[in-house]
Amino acid sequence: MTSTRERQRAAARARLEREMAERAAKARKRRQTQAIVGAAAVLVLVVAGTVWLATSLGGDDDKQQNTATAGYSQCVYTEVPKEGRPKQIKDVGLPPNQQANKGTQTMTIDTNLGPITAKLNRDQVPCTAGSFTHLASKGFFDNTKCHRLVTEGIKVLQCGDPSATGNGWRDTDGTGGPSYGLAEENLPTDKRPPYPDGVIAMANSGAPGSTGSQFFIVYGDSQLDPNYTVLGTITGGMDVVKQVAAAGDDGAFAQQAGGGHPKKEIVINKLTMSDIQGA
Repeated sequence: MTSTRERQRAAARARLEREMAERAAKARKRRQTQAIVGAAAVLVLVVAGTVWLATSLGGDDDKQQNTATAGYSQCVYTEVPKEGRPKQIKDVGLPPNQQANKGTQTMTIDTNLGPITAKLNRDQVPCTAGSFTHLASKGFFDNTKCHRLVTEGIKVLQCGDPSATGNGWRDTDGTGGPSYGLAEENLPTDKRPPYPDGVIAMANSGAPGSTGSQFFIVYGDSQLDPNYTVLGTITGGMDVVKQVAAAGDDGAFAQQAGGGHPKKEIVINKLTMSDIQGA
């Protein structure tokens, strides 16, 4: 007959094994979610080292432009070298280095399924808002498709690849962006969850200074590491996003970053940025 002490030891071993299994499962899930958004912005992964190095080792010209006028922030938009650029890069020039750091802007994403609007606070994201204003003025996002939907682990709809156009999908979808990169801003290091339902944030590779044009709309609280610029808050059109999410994805990215192309196609007809209000 098993003694009381032996039964207690067996019970303790069982508890320990359960705890270890639970910890291992949580660790696997954490590693998966850390990769989900970062792995999708492949373009930025290609140029991240160049962007970071160029920013870190900037020459005398950078130092001479390091003073911003009152009410403005000095932003660094680091150009991707023209030699060897992937064809998915769309070159529309660089935004001005000095960007207003006061006031708000409204982003309007006119899609085939209806409009989506967001509010951006310039005091939180002067450089990223300045980048979007520049790209929008050049028609950068017009007639592009939101190429990626994730419904498990995190809940995001990803857009902003200028090469995701036309009929059907391509293997290169998710690798496009502008001819420059910029540093991350407004990281939600003190927020839980870092990316709640209703925020719009910037995708990157996980490397410093690897933000480009791709962004994601969060349609359900998502536990991502706070490494992605929180661009703003959705103020209208979440029903459009959730309509796309309800239709599911095709699993095209399941073995890499997670998710796939939305089964319900959503096309950005035009993306516009309002004038700055309250500056």
